[in-house]
Amino acid sequence: MTERRRSDAKDTRAGDSGARAVIVHDLAQARAAVAAAAALGAPVLLLSPPGAAAYLGAGYFKAMAQAARAGHPGARVVAVLDCGEAPGHALAALRAGVDAVCFRGAAETAARLADIAAQSGAGFHRKPPKALDLAGVDDPAAACRAWLGGGAAASD
Repeated sequence: MTERRRSDAKDTRAGDSGARAVIVHDLAQARAAVAAAAALGAPVLLLSPPGAAAYLGAGYFKAMAQAARAGHPGARVVAVLDCGEAPGHALAALRAGVDAVCFRGAAETAARLADIAAQSGAGFHRKPPKALDLAGVDDPAAACRAWLGGGAAASD
């Protein structure tokens, strides 16, 4: 490993510049977020719930994101799988071809994962971005339109 990656990995984004994040818990929410983004011409980060790599798995999350994109091929979407502090889950996600991962574990491990992500063309986040969490939201489509259109109501 080179000296420039000493103790802290830098966040890298896979095409998510200026995108707002939406935490999606299922396919219906992912579809609502992508549809709202497409209608507004805005980029969106489909962010999994914290630590979701442990119970959703990379393959499922990637398939969910692909299914959500299917109806809006021109939408600018980056799917970010939250891997918590589990480097194995982050590696599996990168191997599966997930757009980006979020990893909050040890800095030295994060530096190595960030390098692997960069080599594979994936984004890497050290902490989840500010996001709209759709858990318990009655009208995900309206919430996404408001949030992606520049409104408030996000969780930190």
